[in-house]
Amino acid sequence: MPNKSRRRGVLTAAAAMLAGAVTLIPSAAATNTQPYIVGGTEASIADHPYAVYLTDRDNQQFCGGVLVSPRGVLTAAHCAQAVKRAQMRVVAGRQDQRTSAGVTSGVAKVWISPQFQDPTSGSDIALLTLEDEMPYTAAKLPTAQDTALYSEGTKARVLGWGRTSEDGPRSDTLRGALVPVISDEGCRQTFSNFDETTMLCAGYPNGGVDACQGDSGGPLLVGDTVIGIVSWGEGCARPNRPGVYTRVAAFTSEVRSQD
Repeated sequence: MPNKSRRRGVLTAAAAMLAGAVTLIPSAAATNTQPYIVGGTEASIADHPYAVYLTDRDNQQFCGGVLVSPRGVLTAAHCAQAVKRAQMRVVAGRQDQRTSAGVTSGVAKVWISPQFQDPTSGSDIALLTLEDEMPYTAAKLPTAQDTALYSEGTKARVLGWGRTSEDGPRSDTLRGALVPVISDEGCRQTFSNFDETTMLCAGYPNGGVDACQGDSGGPLLVGDTVIGIVSWGEGCARPNRPGVYTRVAAFTSEVRSQD
């Protein structure tokens, strides 16, 4: 199955096993991701203060994330498994990775959904509890009553520091793009393994706009409410191949109980 998780491969001992897994995702341990929003524009961290990214011990960005409380960061489960907790850092308030702006924190605790096996099986979500509080506004979590946020055609914004094209160059700055939510039936017709209880799809029939490698773990937002987490896709921005996201509303209660 030519699907990809969307975490950027990092050259660390913990991620060395990912180096040969550029195209296939047979398991979470053999995933690769891509860095940069395709078809988007530069986004302001002032407008999206909850957008964060994850680095390894060598300060290499490999995934995105989103603040949901002063010490809580949602990301993808496959991102949380890619680097050992002690070697993971979360960077907030930094629009351009080439600067020293913002705040960096270590990770005190990692919660991964017990149902997670690999991105294409669903439940691709994790909560990182930070060692230090972040002085930035957190995104809102959806409630069970927020079903309208998942309605077909709803425009949602995806954020990340990933690639601007499939296997293309990395972005140093935060980027964002609007993509429409696709119906569960429409996504199921594209991906036979689609699980409507823990996944959602977003994208355009003609492609052109999508999350990509390195965007894994980043947020899909309606306003300031995070409805999805970048999980996987078949390539980046291909026609009739929408991005697949973790359906955050399915995990809100568990996330709140952990934070």
